[in-house]
Amino acid sequence: MGKLDGKVVIVTGASRGIGKAIAELFAAEGGKVVCTARTLKEGDHPLEGSLETTVAEIKMAGHQAAAVTCDVSSEADCEKLVAETKRIFGPCDVLVNNAALTYFIPVKDFPPKRWMKSFQVNVHAPFMLSRLVLQDMIPRKSGAIVNISSGAAIGPGRGPYKTDEIMMGAVCYGAEKAALERMTQGLAAEVYSDGISVTCVSPSEVVVTPGTIYHHLVQTPNDGEPPEYMARAALLLATEPLNRITGRVTYSQEILKEYGLIEKGRGIGFDRKGSGYSQI
Repeated sequence: MGKLDGKVVIVTGASRGIGKAIAELFAAEGGKVVCTARTLKEGDHPLEGSLETTVAEIKMAGHQAAAVTCDVSSEADCEKLVAETKRIFGPCDVLVNNAALTYFIPVKDFPPKRWMKSFQVNVHAPFMLSRLVLQDMIPRKSGAIVNISSGAAIGPGRGPYKTDEIMMGAVCYGAEKAALERMTQGLAAEVYSDGISVTCVSPSEVVVTPGTIYHHLVQTPNDGEPPEYMARAALLLATEPLNRITGRVTYSQEILKEYGLIEKGRGIGFDRKGSGYSQI
């Protein structure tokens, strides 16, 4: 038996990277996974990866998945995604808010339209999708929402600062992920009595994906953390009992080591502390 047998799952940003790894693992655990992103076919995006590829690989492995294109910055698209999920597989049991949009631009040069668009994807979309799936989760008194954050949520603290240690252009993304972590714990408390868990996980190290390679955040596929670590951490958060897990903000290797799934951990949670929300 799989941990998600018969459960309907939505994974955003499932065309590549962390989202693809989560979709594949959740399907292997018996979930009926709706994979969503903007990239339907290979070649529609400069980076390798597409919904068709993710779904085809899941089906080749003998599991269930469907592709639904969605621009999560659009409220209408979010409504369409949840409606299509219900039509294809039924009401959503597990929502993974993974889709992200990043611009590494200093504030003085940041185009306001891009700033707003980034917040729409990284903060407003998790709200819109959570709101929509809760319409079915609350009456059934069950469900799980897993938000994907980032080490960028950890602020640089008080100055003075060493300029060579500052990640320039990360103000917007860091603020968004900090907001997502606060939203996670607020929503977890709000729907606790409804039997719904809400959690958040970030990579302990930079995850090797087409995107991080493209942006030179890692140099080779052997650097950093494999996407499977985030997938396994997300699975724990989606399936552990409510009273044990809800409201948790954590890091991939930290929780994997805690549950005995890896022997040693590195990065955030080990070499340095996580965000304030992970300490609560």
